[in-house]
Amino acid sequence: MTATPSDLAPVRRQNEAGPPLGILGVVFTVLFLAGIVVSTVMAGGETFPSPFGPSAGILAYFRDHGDAVGVSGFLQFAASVPMAIYAATVSARLRNLGIRAPGATIGLTGGVLASAMLALSALFGWTLSRPEVLAEPAVVHALQDLAFATGGTGHVVFLGLLVAGIAVPGWLAGLLPRPFALAGLAIALVAELSTLTLLLPGAAVLLPIARFTGLAWLVAAGFLLPRTRTRRTDVRPAPTTSPKEKDETS
Repeated sequence: MTATPSDLAPVRRQNEAGPPLGILGVVFTVLFLAGIVVSTVMAGGETFPSPFGPSAGILAYFRDHGDAVGVSGFLQFAASVPMAIYAATVSARLRNLGIRAPGATIGLTGGVLASAMLALSALFGWTLSRPEVLAEPAVVHALQDLAFATGGTGHVVFLGLLVAGIAVPGWLAGLLPRPFALAGLAIALVAELSTLTLLLPGAAVLLPIARFTGLAWLVAAGFLLPRTRTRRTDVRPAPTTSPKEKDETS
């Protein structure tokens, strides 16, 4: 069969419509950072207290800065929505690019759970802004522990799965620059190691490292990941017949 020009033309996989990944990454990162910055400014420079700190300081913070805590919860809950959309979109993008390995599903699972953990943390935090809750110190401690466990360890560990779910197929399939993909794997490793925070309070230092580098990586990945993947069809050359073979068959 003789190859035609159309056979030799690059074949592009059909691109499924979806929101731009890079913009989604920017939106949820800005909303998340705004929750930290705005609440800190409203609280006069005081940051959200660590659950490992003294009880008196923790209770004083929530009693004195209820508005800041409420705004922080609102903005972080808002950030969880575009994060979930990002996870769904990047999973569909990878499958559209021909990725059939578990990476796309791992990324989707990690992203959805990271979004859910962030939303839960935001709601626990918002509850801490209610005056009636602050009358019960035991309830305040319980809610703060839940806010930290979900928005800290829980969110970051699953954020690492989202990063790994993009980085691994992005590296193996050549969809992302190799150094960038390897950096994503390193970030994912730190994120998974932050699980130790539940046993060792000193491991909490891993949380901001994995969180902020992970957010920056996801924004960059959203702009770098291609929408289409070019390949060429398998074209076999047309068989040729020598003059001697023609004489023998005639």
